Amino acid sequence: MKLGIFTLVLAYMLSQFYRAFLAVLTPALKADIGALPDDLSLASGMWFLAFAVMQLPVGWALDKIGPKRTASILLAFGGAGGALVFGLAQSPLHIIIAMVLLGIGCAPVLMASFYIFARSFLPVVFASLAGAIIGFGSLGNIASSLPMTWASETFGWRETLFALAAITLAVALAILLFVKDPETPAHEQDAQGSVFSLLKMPALWLIFPMMTVNYAAAAGIRGLWIGPYLSDVFTADAAMIGKATLAMGLAMALGNFVYGPLDRLFPTRKWIVFWGNLAAAISLLSLYFLPASNLWFSIAMMAAVGLFAASFAVIIAHARAFIPPHLTGRGVTLLNLFGIGGAGILQSLSGRVHGAALVGATDPAQPYQALFLFFGGAVLVGVLIYGEPL
Repeated sequence: MKLGIFTLVLAYMLSQFYRAFLAVLTPALKADIGALPDDLSLASGMWFLAFAVMQLPVGWALDKIGPKRTASILLAFGGAGGALVFGLAQSPLHIIIAMVLLGIGCAPVLMASFYIFARSFLPVVFASLAGAIIGFGSLGNIASSLPMTWASETFGWRETLFALAAITLAVALAILLFVKDPETPAHEQDAQGSVFSLLKMPALWLIFPMMTVNYAAAAGIRGLWIGPYLSDVFTADAAMIGKATLAMGLAMALGNFVYGPLDRLFPTRKWIVFWGNLAAAISLLSLYFLPASNLWFSIAMMAAVGLFAASFAVIIAHARAFIPPHLTGRGVTLLNLFGIGGAGILQSLSGRVHGAALVGATDPAQPYQALFLFFGGAVLVGVLIYGEPL
């Protein structure tokens, strides 16, 4: 069991890496294949959309064939294959195709872990275990900052992607060898139900909007916009951008470890999520009002967004209380569809927001003001809906 969970943590580290590494490759991809920020915004958004679209079939597969085969097969073909296509890319279109494949490959790995936790451990420790795996997995987010910058500059970005393809394939094989599928109790084997059963639950419809926006701002800024923002507004070089992405990545990892145990310290999950995400919205709106005041203030506020928005595991734990055991796989993946789908949609829209604000802008900070208002407003709306009584 422990070795199997460890392999899934490694897989989730790769998932975190692949969703965020574009930010530090922006200059190299522009120089080598002509990829502009709007191209990379679309590519990053397609990773999230592909990931989201896969959640429903992944949920069915987790319940029907188990996490071992679901995670290992998709990670091998989509993850390793996507990294290989990325390394061979000759145009922005190839980058987009590679990111779609990577999104498909990464789609099952976190949910496979959540499925095992939900089926094999007591509900009271679910949020702590889920928060821990996200926290440790976030080391992949950190690896996509300074370490990725160093590797791409030392070996070349193509060579680095080829090495990542080999590593991803090795992790997929380890999952197949070491993960053990939980046993399904006899009384659940013939239980009826589907995603539509879950969609009929009113309580979940107050949670879905919060899931949709919770991760979107942190993912969008950390995965793409932090680099162009610091470069355009503060003329930051690659080393400074690497440090800033590292700071935000560490804050996101720390947030998962902080949020996880809170539902055992306080008799509520809902209000932990509510106040934390309200703080994230305030941090985003601070960047809207003061987008160019100070480099370190901006980095601190983006790190605060990463810290306060790291409530994903607690939201899942809150929603899981309403999900029947025999629909565990489909339940957690449905929630993840809203979480990752929301990130993908907002990520794709963010490129349009930036492009529209760029027209006629007299200050390099203006397009980024529009971005921070866009993300901050979305999080605030999600918080307000989530705060409504059931």
